[in-house]
Amino acid sequence: MFFYCKECGKQYPADGIDYKCECGGLFELGRESVQIEKPLVSIGGTVTPMFERTIGGVTMQLKLDYYMPTGSFKDRGAYVLINKLKEFGVEEVVEDSSGNAGAAIAGYCAAAGIKCSIYVPESTSEGKIKQVKAYGAELVKVPGSRDDTSLAIQAAAQKTYYASHVYNPLFFEGTKSIVPEIAAQCGIPDYIVVPAGNGTMLLGVYLGFKELGTLPRIIAVQSAHCTPVYAKFKGIPALPPSPTAAEGIAVGTPMRIEEMVEAVRESGGDFITVEDEEVLFAKDELAKMGIYCEPTSGVAVAAAKKYFGNDAHGAKIVVPLTGSGLKK
Repeated sequence: MFFYCKECGKQYPADGIDYKCECGGLFELGRESVQIEKPLVSIGGTVTPMFERTIGGVTMQLKLDYYMPTGSFKDRGAYVLINKLKEFGVEEVVEDSSGNAGAAIAGYCAAAGIKCSIYVPESTSEGKIKQVKAYGAELVKVPGSRDDTSLAIQAAAQKTYYASHVYNPLFFEGTKSIVPEIAAQCGIPDYIVVPAGNGTMLLGVYLGFKELGTLPRIIAVQSAHCTPVYAKFKGIPALPPSPTAAEGIAVGTPMRIEEMVEAVRESGGDFITVEDEEVLFAKDELAKMGIYCEPTSGVAVAAAKKYFGNDAHGAKIVVPLTGSGLKK
């Protein structure tokens, strides 16, 4: 197994500490797929439930992906990545996160006996910080934005394996595992509505459905307070990011922005933005149905309501709910 640069084609070992090419290009996986046949690390991963609800006049299939062991869909990526690192013999990793990816990596590292340091923005929800600490990871709070956290970790990543949910292709090999579950539970949807920050869910969904040979329309959602990928897709200037309730997608400079735009375009999909008021209202609507998710999960429900209105025309719409409300 190896990584290769999508810009210049240079190959790198998957167990090395390089996380991007010397030319600046990002890595792709040098094989078709990764299967974990006999896991070395597990904390009880599960197939997450799905059921149909009508919200704001839009009937949607809700995929409760926060039922994963650490409370978010990021466990899918952490499961594959940490299993491979355990196989490689990696003993220490660093990761930066707005919370969920850090918790997932910390949890799986605890199970694997791998030393772990997680860098988070100082504004990260206390529930997520407590969770990372509980797993025994070293927590590094970084003043400023999510992008400042990404910059702060670069020095550590020069000498320690960077278990990144953004740079490392093995993480996306995990997040795409949601797709065969969706196909088994409801068939191939017409649309899938996903929150978009660094593109972890978006690109996982894209890769998974491409592997199945059928690509639904991807509707990717950004907070109206942080719109770099939306602006790129629409060909308009991006406004400076500002604080948002949807902290999990508050990424001002997504490293895989070109891939995210290309994936949505290839699917025939679209980008949409939602205001914090819409997000929090959707979160409350879900709670009144007994579904307790974090605000970033409310982003996709708010977007589905806004995008389809009363004009879904019987389309099958899947909406993954990405993180638990207990983390807030």
